[in-house]
Amino acid sequence: MNKRYLHHAWTKFRAVKPWYFLILAIVMTLVCVFALRANNEHMATLRQDVYTADKNDGNVEQALRNLQAYVTSHMNTNLSGPNAPYPPIQLTHTYNRLLQAQAKASAGNDQLYTEAQQYCEQQDPVDFSGHNRVPCIEQYVQAHGGGGSTTASIPDALYKFDFASPTWSPDLAGWSMVIAVLSWLLFIGVVIARRWFKHNV
Repeated sequence: MNKRYLHHAWTKFRAVKPWYFLILAIVMTLVCVFALRANNEHMATLRQDVYTADKNDGNVEQALRNLQAYVTSHMNTNLSGPNAPYPPIQLTHTYNRLLQAQAKASAGNDQLYTEAQQYCEQQDPVDFSGHNRVPCIEQYVQAHGGGGSTTASIPDALYKFDFASPTWSPDLAGWSMVIAVLSWLLFIGVVIARRWFKHNV
């Protein structure tokens, strides 16, 4: 290669100092680290809001929506930790309250059926086969607001949640990561190029 051309290129390239990119890389790396930490801390706050709403019978649905919207749009917001259960969000209190309400309703229906049976036995005491008594019981239960099935099991999977965090997100953490990576690459590239020029000029 023409030495004169190389010398001319080197005089222009020499003005590009590698420490420019080194400083930018270090600053952007620090910004990225703090932004990633802030993302994780905000996720933890929103997750605690879900747990609080679950415990206090609050607006669990809205708290879950807020958590989902944040986790799915910000990096480093993975809900699963090293010792966390899976799925990480389990609405234990909401599920237990529903089970208690179901048990209470079921007990009320049991009492209603007992009353219906006693009533129909009095109406037709000679019907030992129950042929006429069954329609009587059904009519009594319907007339007194019963008859709904409340004994079906409630799948607990409906009260367990997990949301996926993106690998990269267009927020402060994401863009600072991009700039940091590019700055480190430019720093290394400039260092290598300067050595090459010095060796060949």
